[in-house]
Amino acid sequence: MKNFWLLSVIFQLSISSSFAQLENISSLSIKEIMKGDNFVGHLPSNPQWSVDGQTLYFNWNPEQAYSDSLYAHHLKSSNTVKTNFETEFALPSTRGVLNEDKSLKLYAKRGDIFIVNQKTQVITQITDTEEYEGNPHFTENGTKVAFSKGDNLYTWNISSGTTVQLTNFKSEKTDQKKSIKNEWLYNDQLALFDVLRTRKAKNDEAEELNKRLEAKGPLPIDPEGKSISNLQISPDGKFITYLSIKAPSDREGTIVPHYVTESGYTEDQNTRSKVGDQPSEYELFVYDIQNRKVYPVVLDNLEGLDYIPEYAKDYPDKTYENKNRIGYITGPVWSKDGKHAVLDINTNDYKDRWIVLLDPENGTVTNLDHQHDEAWVAGPGIGGYRGGELDWMPDGKSIWFQSEKTGYSHLYVMDVRSKKTKALTSGNFEIYDPQISKDQKRWYFTANKNHPGDRQFYSMPLGGGKLQQLTEMTGGNEVTLSPDESKMAILHSYANKPTELYLQDNPIWGKSKEGAKQITFSTTPEFKKYQWRDPEIITFTAEDGAAVHARLYKPNAGVKNKAAVIFVHGAGYLQNAHKWWSSYYREYMFHNILVDNGYTVLDIDYRGSAGYGRDWRTGIYRHMGGKDLSDHVDGAKYLVNELGVDQDKIGIYGGSYGGFITLMGMFTAPDTFKAGAAIRSVGDWAAYNHGYTARILNTPVTDSLAYRRSSPIYFADGLQGDLLILHGMVDDNVHFQDMVRLSQRLIELEKHNWEMAVYPVERHGFVEPSSWTDEYTRIYKLFQQSLLDK
Repeated sequence: MKNFWLLSVIFQLSISSSFAQLENISSLSIKEIMKGDNFVGHLPSNPQWSVDGQTLYFNWNPEQAYSDSLYAHHLKSSNTVKTNFETEFALPSTRGVLNEDKSLKLYAKRGDIFIVNQKTQVITQITDTEEYEGNPHFTENGTKVAFSKGDNLYTWNISSGTTVQLTNFKSEKTDQKKSIKNEWLYNDQLALFDVLRTRKAKNDEAEELNKRLEAKGPLPIDPEGKSISNLQISPDGKFITYLSIKAPSDREGTIVPHYVTESGYTEDQNTRSKVGDQPSEYELFVYDIQNRKVYPVVLDNLEGLDYIPEYAKDYPDKTYENKNRIGYITGPVWSKDGKHAVLDINTNDYKDRWIVLLDPENGTVTNLDHQHDEAWVAGPGIGGYRGGELDWMPDGKSIWFQSEKTGYSHLYVMDVRSKKTKALTSGNFEIYDPQISKDQKRWYFTANKNHPGDRQFYSMPLGGGKLQQLTEMTGGNEVTLSPDESKMAILHSYANKPTELYLQDNPIWGKSKEGAKQITFSTTPEFKKYQWRDPEIITFTAEDGAAVHARLYKPNAGVKNKAAVIFVHGAGYLQNAHKWWSSYYREYMFHNILVDNGYTVLDIDYRGSAGYGRDWRTGIYRHMGGKDLSDHVDGAKYLVNELGVDQDKIGIYGGSYGGFITLMGMFTAPDTFKAGAAIRSVGDWAAYNHGYTARILNTPVTDSLAYRRSSPIYFADGLQGDLLILHGMVDDNVHFQDMVRLSQRLIELEKHNWEMAVYPVERHGFVEPSSWTDEYTRIYKLFQQSLLDK
């Protein structure tokens, strides 16, 4: 009996210990941090200056209303006040087009066109219709404004206020050719009856009159069933260019059922198709207004247009075909004097980008710059989906653009006549959002020159030279210059300090040596109570010798449990091991809870992440789950070898791409990861969208090997540790169907160490705090039970 009592006590203690391990000893709660902005504070965004530069407007919500409101900071009084609806309604758009002397600015807002006088600040509304008008630009030496409405282009005369339609896209009605029998009958009828001959003569006269009247208006152009886009007129008003797009007929969308609905019935949403669709066909045309003729831009002389990708060698028995590689065509971008125009052209296999000089008089092009990548062309300012950053230099003879020619995205200038190219920046860092100053003497841009995870704002002489750093606060600095460029509005954040808005004099003006002044204070009292960790930015060595950057969170020695969690950021091409406030701020706060409870947390910028140049960006080409996963395995080794983590107590989790890596880790590296939480994960890349996937893996038909080695569903039999799958049922990005298919695979493999939590009202990005709370409570429970109850 005595021994029985002792065994009973031991059993009760073990139960208590197990439950204790599920407890949270942090002063933070998961429910609290998953309130999101209502816990952290609603942070400022979208700063824009008034035309006179005396007021800084921005979106903010310190009152925690249902949505952000517009606030105004007045420089003279230093007062910050909430504006009314009328002020917000009348405020010009931040985006717009300036005329040559920068006295007028055109912009579109709410589907109408406006023009503002930069000196008098008078705003004139050009259109006020129920139809959508957009794409405003100046033409005929700045005397007219061109804009698109529907499928046509119009101009508005600034002096007279007259609006003229310049194009007339309409489907032509073609009469079917009569059979021989019906042609004989037609002629016989005319020969027999005077009334028919008279009516025909009148109709012929009316038709001839209509043709003469039509000749006075814009030339009718038959789009031949294709859609029309990017209508532009040349600065001299002589030529109109437009993009003709023929979408493939085989695109089949995916149905996403909604089960929790107001109607009480299941409602279907038709969403994107899957990777591998036939690409759209793009063709640029020129409409010569004066000579009333239309002709295509001829692109058959592009360098490398007949390129066959290297991966085709892996399929010797298959003939590679891509008969028309031309993808989206951006432009033309006209020089201010209207003498030159350049086009920015991508291929539909994403491996080439051309910048060419267009001769609008005959539709021919001259090659200027050809960017090619065996993987895919992209990077900061380079584009990939559409055109990249590109414009004319003030001399009107040279263009500037960005290229990864050296392995990092840098700024280049080229004389379009001589094709002589000069690199304005260089080094193992990247350039973001370049712009030329108002006085045309210098550049402004952001760069991560000091550290991959630190972005500062710089100035540089127009012809290149020494970079002058204009911001000083470590972290992220998004700068919006005042109209005269004397002031900088800075959205600044640090790793453990959320984004706030600051004001600072532009140092190049030399007016003041004062640093940036904070003008918003957004964080809540509840958020401020906690001592948020400043994660250490470290590097560890990968198996191939590469230096991998990561955020490291270390627990105090007194609570360290020798367990670790590795977080995998989403998007693939995204940076998270940086020194500014993370877009994954809920996860950041969750990591603080984990560390309070003794976990070590590692957050890795694996292969494919942004901020580290071309080779890092394309390190996942044709094998997702290759180097990006091995970087996490090497991160786990670092935790064991350098920080004393128990190799049997390592978990992994992440969302979207992070969920995909989690699945691949649990299936193909089971000795490394004992538990994993896969959130909104891709289980089979053949089920994801075309624009993202085809860049990295090509298409399932042309490169099936890449999909086979990159998709978790093919490796599910390797599962050994504890897996938690979490997914929104109405996810229209990574479809819930993907995880349903994976669950069936796990069932057939007789795997029993996995669970799935579904969220009926959530899309890819969760919205409801209750869903966030449930999700991360389950993730925390997984790690507590799987890593600590061993």
